[in-house]
Amino acid sequence: MAVVKVIEIIAESPESWEAATADAVAEASKTVQNIISVYVDSQQAIVEDNKIVRFRVATKISFMVK
Repeated sequence: MAVVKVIEIIAESPESWEAATADAVAEASKTVQNIISVYVDSQQAIVEDNKIVRFRVATKISFMVK
């Protein structure tokens, strides 16, 4: 039987939601092994002077526990 654990990570990027998601996975992979999926729970854009300056995602990252 496989055991999967889920952690929640919030990340942001000045480029895009995709880049923020990739940053979340990259940061998690520094301490977590066997990542199998990432689920984007929500997205948010930070606006300054009527322009989007940062893209933020709340993610759920799943990984296999050995």
